Amino acid sequence: MPDYPIAQTMRFRVKLDGGADLGDWSKCDGLSVEYEILEYKEGGENAFVHRIPGRAKYQNIKLTRPLNKDSKKVTDWIASLKLEVKRQTAEISALDTEGKPITTWNLEGVYPVKWNGPSMDIGNNQAATETLELAHNGFLIG
Repeated sequence: MPDYPIAQTMRFRVKLDGGADLGDWSKCDGLSVEYEILEYKEGGENAFVHRIPGRAKYQNIKLTRPLNKDSKKVTDWIASLKLEVKRQTAEISALDTEGKPITTWNLEGVYPVKWNGPSMDIGNNQAATETLELAHNGFLIG
């Protein structure tokens, strides 16, 4: 169990190839896909325009959580990609309050796009948070 307040609420666990665990996250945005629509106006057909599905576009996934002991795992992972960015597969699981998976999304071609560490301000009465943004090439089956 994580050592921060979201341990008793729904959260998201992120694992990479080979079981590398980036820990639990309190917020996950961007699990989406959008298909381009190509319109084809056929000569002689005036009743409608053909709408053909085109390429899939995947939004970056943005994960947010309070700073904790797993934060070092993220910076270690990013540091390991310093010389060569390797695309990996990733698994994002929505966990219930007991830590059991509700559902899981498997992603291919994952790599970090951006990481924001906490702003340090002792006068601010808020938890220090970190944000990790991941790019990917789409969803995998099962």
